[in-house]
Formats: sequence, structure tokens, C-alpha cells
Amino acid sequence: MTYSSPQQRSKALIAKAEFSPFGNKLVQSGYINSEQMKQALVESRKSGIPLTEVLETITGRQLSPELLRHYKKQQLFELKILYGVESLDPELSQVGNTSVVSLIDTLIPVDICRRHRLVPLSKNEDQNPPSILVAMVDPDNLEASDDLNRILRPQGLALQRMVITQEDYQQIINQYLDELAVKQKHIEQEKFTDINQDLENLGNLDLEDAPDDMDADLGSAMKGAEDAPVINLVNRILAKALHERVSDIHIEPQEENLRIRFRKDGVLREAFDPLPKKIIPAVTARFKIISNLDIAERRLPQDGRIRRMFEGRKVDFRVSTLPSRYGEKVVLRILDNSATQLGLDKLITDPETLHIVQDMVKRPFGLILVTGPTGSGKTTSLYSALSERNDPGINISTVEDPIEYSLPGITQVQVIREKGLDFATALRAFLRQDPDVLLVGETRDKETAKTAIEAALTGHLVLTTLHTNDAPGAIARLGEMGIEPFMVSSSLIGVLAQRLVRRVCSDCRIPYTPTVEELARYGLSASQEVGLTFYKANSLTTEQIQEAKTRNQLCPSCSGIGYKGRSGVYEVMRVTEKLQTLINEEAPTDRIKEVAVEEGMKTLLSYSLDLVRQGTTTLEEVERVTFTDTGLEAELKAKRKSGLTCRTCTATLQPEWLDCPYCMTPRYQD
Repeated sequence: MTYSSPQQRSKALIAKAEFSPFGNKLVQSGYINSEQMKQALVESRKSGIPLTEVLETITGRQLSPELLRHYKKQQLFELKILYGVESLDPELSQVGNTSVVSLIDTLIPVDICRRHRLVPLSKNEDQNPPSILVAMVDPDNLEASDDLNRILRPQGLALQRMVITQEDYQQIINQYLDELAVKQKHIEQEKFTDINQDLENLGNLDLEDAPDDMDADLGSAMKGAEDAPVINLVNRILAKALHERVSDIHIEPQEENLRIRFRKDGVLREAFDPLPKKIIPAVTARFKIISNLDIAERRLPQDGRIRRMFEGRKVDFRVSTLPSRYGEKVVLRILDNSATQLGLDKLITDPETLHIVQDMVKRPFGLILVTGPTGSGKTTSLYSALSERNDPGINISTVEDPIEYSLPGITQVQVIREKGLDFATALRAFLRQDPDVLLVGETRDKETAKTAIEAALTGHLVLTTLHTNDAPGAIARLGEMGIEPFMVSSSLIGVLAQRLVRRVCSDCRIPYTPTVEELARYGLSASQEVGLTFYKANSLTTEQIQEAKTRNQLCPSCSGIGYKGRSGVYEVMRVTEKLQTLINEEAPTDRIKEVAVEEGMKTLLSYSLDLVRQGTTTLEEVERVTFTDTGLEAELKAKRKSGLTCRTCTATLQPEWLDCPYCMTPRYQD
């Protein structure tokens, strides 16, 4: 009886309760019994784990060197019979590591070796034609043989095969990869040294030791055509990002290249064509050097900052590095104070919402929360609120990480966690310095939240941010932090939730009429929106943008994107007596939201739909940023309680109507 593979042979032996000579030797030596041996063979066959490892797991004892040697001898014999070629035992036949390294580097690439589980051993010049001896885990792999012959035949070389165990192959290839890693480390270190030398020659690119030194001018640095290519590339990336007024820069190593993307108006897009993979270490090192980070540390995330002068203004970049599969990803957040105008009236376009927020900020004490995701403009709103109260007669202090805006007349403190200066510590220190208004950059933990609420209860106005989806959700978030409901209800003035939607380009926007179904999806009625003009963005694909450029038909305002700039969307929940009662009763978020809407709160969805009606944005942006079923449900419930909304088409009904005249549905009654 012949078998096509060792696995079939093992399966047949198990079925007949027979073992190989190695198995018989194990049973005879008392290392394992017959039942355990059967179990080990079955588990090894099913899982693909080497039989020796399965045996040691089952018995809890290590195999002796003599037994391991006997097993390997049998394994090589079976492979030799199966494939009909000689087998390789590295312990008996010395494998020249220098020869292996040379052949992989110059002839058979390492990706071919790893893909087909093979390793070139030596070159035989005495044969005619000369041959390359290759050890293969699977010598019958036709795809591997085709790839090898495609490489060797043009060189006038023949292929000579041997069989090798998976374990021996892995050991040889790992040894090569370890040596390759050491070589690359030396090469990268030389690159880092060269970059450091370039940096020393270009002193204006250094970060200053003292914060009040003259900052480097990025525009001047861009003129240095003879600078090192990597330095030029990094300067180009920073300058282009500032010129296009983007908010974030993403430097992302990929398997085959380096991708660079910019985030503008909340959406990522590729800023450059893919760059060669080989420059990834140098570009990453350059960003780390100018951010004052450790270039030798590539296994842990790091945070730093860059300050540059650009077109006469100071710009800060907040830098974050993160180890990834193909290299370190670098993300830079641009903090350009000059590009932002502070003032609540410049942010909030709805007069009623603006009046509520301004009235909240004027309160002498209490807690105001600003919620929303990262990048939604929370810090800008907080500083706009501070600017409303910034007066020589008021003591304002802030604690932030990092300090994003510089506001004259206030005390700003940077968090330094390494020194023990966190939000809660700074907040407690503020309370000993006779404050009037306090700003806490972020509330993440119970200690910070409790200290902020205690400050609000003792006669101070406290403004801080919280990460929740909407305004009512802030109550539940504080409860999750362990804050007692009575402390929340007695200290909280109100919650401001916000988002940013893109403004549709006014020069190329496309007017259109939405369908009844499309309007109903957002809780709108065709009868209510008569006479209003809705707009779509004239967004072009990359190919269409290139074609429009060649024809000189590209929109000069938005460059084919369809949107230009962003507008804030706000939801203000002012705490009333009814809401205080619900908070004390620990009512669910849905109930709090429903009551807030009944009392006049304009939801994020409602606010953004007003912007659509005004022609500021599009329904697609509402869908992307603010549309939620819970927001729509809360609004519809509030309308239905008034008895003035059709349950089918959501049209507004008059009190005397029994049926909806638009769809003939009987009037909805709660």
C-alpha cells in the first residue's frame, strides 16, 4: 500500500491502530500509551501543529534529545520517499549562512522564499549547466518551480531540489531575516545621522529650546532648492497643507508606497501621488526630529509639536506618531489661530440658539458642558464663550492639553502628566487663586468631573467638554463617571452639542426639488417646503476634475469639490425645573431628550435642516453628519403630542381637521 502524503499514511495507521517506528518507540519506552498516541496523531493532523509539540502538551513532559532525533530521522525518511528527492538535515549537513544570504540578496528574492517556503543553499559551478541547490518544504509545488525556473533560466542556471522540514526551513529563513533587520537598522541609523547633519547645516529648521525664540519661517525654507530631498519634501507637505487651509495631515506607510492625505472640511483626500516605499523611514525620522521626538523609538507612540512661521503668522502643529504594520504613521493637527475668528455671534447663525447660549455664559456660577466628537469645534466654542466674559474685572483661568488658542488677559495652564499636573490638580489649584471663570479642556474621569461640579457649586462658572453624541446624552455620561444625580441637577446650567457640516459652494451648487420620499426620511413634508429651493453639491471625481482643468472649466471657488468651508450645527439643552426633576429621578436619555424638545430645544437634525433650507448645506451633508433616528423620533413625538402632525406624511394639521388632506390618513392622537 502506497500513500500520496505523510498525512494519508498517518490517517491509515491510526485507523488500523498501527504506529510508525517513532510511535512504537514512544509506546515501548513508556513515554505515552496507545490511546494517547492515537489522540496526538489526530490532533496533529487536524491542527497542523507538529506532532512533537502535541505529544509534549498531552504528556506534560519534554521529549528527550534522543527521541527528537529519532522523530526527525523518520520524518526526513518519509519526505524523501514521498517526493523522490534527497532530504536536508541542517544538523548533519552544514548550511553556509553566507552563501544563503548572498543567493537571496542577488538571485532569489526573500518574498519568493517566504511565499513558497524554500531557501537557496549553494551554487554548483562544476555541473553543466551550473545549478542552484534549493531546499523546499514542498518540492512538488509547480508554482514554486515555475517561479524559480523563470529566475534561473535567463542566468543559465539549472534547478536542483531537496526536501526540508517546515521547522528547519523556518529556522534558516528566520536567521536570514534577523540579519537583514540588523543591516536595515544600521542603514536607517546612517540615514538618521545624515538627516541630523543636514539639520545642523540648516539652523532655521530647528525647534527652539526657549518658547520665545524666533520661529522658523516655512516660506524661506521652501526656497532652499539645494536642501536634502527629504527636508524639501517635508517642507512642501507642511506648506501645501497651510496654503490649502487643511486641519490634519496624515503620513501613512502602506505595503507598496507612502500615502499622504489631508483632511479639509472634515473629509480626507489624497494630497500627493503615492511616494516610494524606500523613503518611509527618512520622512518619518524628519518629522520626529523637528517635533523633538526620539527617532530611535519606533515601537511606542509619541507626541510632540512643531511651530513654524508661515506668511507672517505663527502656526503650531500637534504631532502624533503610531507604530503600524508597514512603518510609523504620523498625524499632524494644524492649530492656526489666525484662521479662526472667535465670537459666539460668528459661530451660531440661529438667533434663538445664540441668545440662549449667550444668556448661559452670562450666568455668575454653574457648569456649562460642550459635547461633540473630535474635530467638531468644541474648543473654538469654549474660547468664543470666554471672549464674551473676558474683562479686566474678571479672573479667567484655563487648563488644557494642549493650549490651542492664545487669548490675552487670561491665565492658561498646560497639562504635564509626567510631572503630576493633570486637569483635576490644576483645577484644585485654580480654586485657591480667587477665580471667576474656569475652563477645563476635557473631562474624562470622575475626579475631574467631581472637582468641576464642586467648583460650579461654590460660586464659579465652569466650562468644559465631554464626549457624547448629543446634549441629553451628557447626563448619562456624568452618571457613568459616578457623579450623583443631585450634584448634576443643581450645578448644570446647560449643554451645548455641536457638529460641523460643509458649506455647499455658492458658485457651482445645483438647485433641485427633492422627492416626497426623500423629504419624509428627514421628517419633512412636501406641503411645508413649497417655495423653498434645495441644492446639491457639484462634486466631481478625480478624473472629472482633471478633465475640467484641461478645459479651464473648474470652479475657482471649490476646485471641483462642491463644498467650501464649514458651518456649525448646534443643539442647546438648557436645564429647566422639569429637566432637573428628571435628572434626579435618573430618567433615561430618550425621556430627557423628549422633554427637552417639548420645551423648545432645537436638535442637531433640526438645526442642520434649517441650514439646508437656507441653502447653506445639502441633505447629503445632513445624512453624513447629523442625521439620527433618535433625533428624528424625538422631534416627531413632540409634534405628535401637540396633535398637529400627520403620522404618515408628517404634514402640519389644523386643530379642526379630522383627516390629513394630503394623504387622507386619520389624524394622529397620542
